[in-house]
Amino acid sequence: MNRFTRPTFSMSHIARRALAMSLLAISMPLLAQSPDHGQAQRQAREPLPLPMEEVRIFTEALDNIRNAYVQPIDDKTLLEYAIKGMLAGLDPHSAYLNSQDYDSLQETTQGEFGGLGIEVGEQDGFIKVITPIDGTPADRAGILPGDLIIEIDGQLLRELPINEAVELMRGEIGTSIVIGILREGEPETLKFTLVREAIEVASVRQRALEQGYAYLRISQFKVNTGEEVLEALTDIKAEHPELKGLVLDLRNNPGGILQASVDVVDAFISEGKIVYTQGRHNQAELEYYAHEDDPSEGVPMVVLINSGSASAAEIVAGALQDHGRAVIMGTRSFGKGSVQTVMPLANDRAIKLTTSLYYTPDGRSIQAQGINPDIVIEEGLVTRTTGRAGITEENLGGHLRNGNDLDDVVREPRPTVTAEQVVVTDYQLQEALTLLRGLNILESARGRRPATRLTETRIP
Repeated sequence: MNRFTRPTFSMSHIARRALAMSLLAISMPLLAQSPDHGQAQRQAREPLPLPMEEVRIFTEALDNIRNAYVQPIDDKTLLEYAIKGMLAGLDPHSAYLNSQDYDSLQETTQGEFGGLGIEVGEQDGFIKVITPIDGTPADRAGILPGDLIIEIDGQLLRELPINEAVELMRGEIGTSIVIGILREGEPETLKFTLVREAIEVASVRQRALEQGYAYLRISQFKVNTGEEVLEALTDIKAEHPELKGLVLDLRNNPGGILQASVDVVDAFISEGKIVYTQGRHNQAELEYYAHEDDPSEGVPMVVLINSGSASAAEIVAGALQDHGRAVIMGTRSFGKGSVQTVMPLANDRAIKLTTSLYYTPDGRSIQAQGINPDIVIEEGLVTRTTGRAGITEENLGGHLRNGNDLDDVVREPRPTVTAEQVVVTDYQLQEALTLLRGLNILESARGRRPATRLTETRIP
């Protein structure tokens, strides 16, 4: 296998050592070959002059640790630490993958793994929940983004490396685990008992918001996400033959595989560039374009994003924004605009190295900038007022009748939306649906407007 594999996008990290493990749902690079990587392999193997003074200092430091550290430590472990430190010093997303991490990476990109279904990172020595995965034990138990996991089965996790904490959360399918959560606004530690499952993540799900309006959520970008989106669009159109609007929800989507994000954008546009990448080597410079067909048939769209939307999710939002294909709503995205390539090493180990940056069709780099929504809508809860209905003109005694209010005219009732038809606690989703309704009303009004001015008829 070539040392260079297909470039992909990994999820955002809360801190430098936030590493995806098998129980997490973060999207990892797909281990497959790309064209023209033989040249990259040759370039990577070309000998470069070494700074001999720094090499001498390194070997001297290594020798001092071997001989003077308080406990004996073998050379293999020391050199592995050196590799980890070298990669960790580059950027938050480059990392060394031991054999276990490497296996986990390949499992997660296929969308099936064992665990609780939590995407986690590390913050200030604590394990922070980035987001629970839809439909998993963590999601059903009510674990929320931003929760801090401080203990597992009574063991405190303060300063415990993230990979060791993840190991504690792993276990045999069907066994239970108790995790302690610190949550903002809660005075005491919350305890959750979860049962481990084989997590098979469906990255796409859809449902109706109301007649003519649909909701499509992508929770991560894995190998077959593009196919799942096409299937979802087919189901949506079957349920709504006259589809008036679609909400695409990318909130708390940590990213994933580059090709998957390209496939998703391609489902909504019929021409033009989707994304391109630039790096030090020619093979890192890739361009992706849309095909002529448009499975979405141009349906009006609103895309929801927030600070948890990263990487591949930002590719989709940025491309649809640049093409004027959708209104982007929510809050600014995470800002991960770099591409990681997995380079296998000997003995089933690998390094995950940042090799290029990606750019939207208009040439915007999202790195540390993110996608700014067209309409900023902060997260919030929707509440409904109750009580007496407001007084209108028709409630006043002796009000004038209008010319349309005739006994022989039957007025059709206006369609209503019940609380069950919309997630009423989701303010951003409510606003997206409201915007789509408005766009549809405006378009309908334009359709009713005569195309040419009528000739004036004079009556003598």
